[in-house]
Amino acid sequence: MTATETLTREDVEEAFRRATNSVVESAKRWAARVESGLTDEALAEALRYELGIAGGTGGRGVLCVAYQGAGLKIWAAWDVCSLAPPVLEGARTVAFAREYYGIPDPSDEQMSLL
Repeated sequence: MTATETLTREDVEEAFRRATNSVVESAKRWAARVESGLTDEALAEALRYELGIAGGTGGRGVLCVAYQGAGLKIWAAWDVCSLAPPVLEGARTVAFAREYYGIPDPSDEQMSLL
């Protein structure tokens, strides 16, 4: 695959999972966040913590993933990540995290219909 090849939803999910689970015991923290819920601001702060200053993984024949806490940016490509625009950034990363992990927003005043 090449850097210009379109990523699938599964590729983006894999990149997000790898980027947000690179710090020891991240699974425990994400489980606690699902239990307690987080506002968008608190979720952005949690993402900054998990993404850290910068990191990444890659290799021949595997999805290249790079990430940084500043700007909540995650890159993914089947070639060189630095040549691709971020697949997630800023508010899109927060929204993706809320959906992916199923984290409720305690400030959402929408009443439950059940």
